[in-house]
Amino acid sequence: MSHRREYEIAFVGLKPGIHVYEYRVDDKFFAPYGKQDFSNCDANIKLSLDKKNGFMQLRFDIDGTVEATCDRCGNPLHLQLWDEFNIIVKMVDEPDTMNEQEDDPDVYYISRGESHLYLSDWIYEFINLSIPLQKICGEDEKGKSKCNPEVLEKLKQMEEGTKKDDKNTVWKGLDQFKNLE
Repeated sequence: MSHRREYEIAFVGLKPGIHVYEYRVDDKFFAPYGKQDFSNCDANIKLSLDKKNGFMQLRFDIDGTVEATCDRCGNPLHLQLWDEFNIIVKMVDEPDTMNEQEDDPDVYYISRGESHLYLSDWIYEFINLSIPLQKICGEDEKGKSKCNPEVLEKLKQMEEGTKKDDKNTVWKGLDQFKNLE
């Protein structure tokens, strides 16, 4: 419980203007969220909170690294995280209704009676969004893939095997109906 409180901001006492917060995120942060597709997270989050009358502008700058596996060959990958995300938090009387109606994912509503901002879920989401969807080993200076050559050869053999099998499919009998006029 105390670990989660680390990612709360009591904004009620803050004066209007920009306030900067820095957070360090590692694998312990992700434990409540379950198993992740990456490990050894070492991320730094810099949050700039600009408090105005009736709303706040939040800017999250994500920087750091994670380790994942290549989607193609299974080699370990060291991925660089770098991204920025902006959220506008507005204080209203009926935040649940307003959040359901809001089309812009960068606008979030809280109750006028709220005193804290809970950042954990946003940080979790933004780190995950900073990781590329397709995680593949890069190429060397000569343009050759850095993927495991043994795995690439096995994939090539499997692909050739499926091409041979395509000739004897259950759909083969339907070929006779292709050119009917």
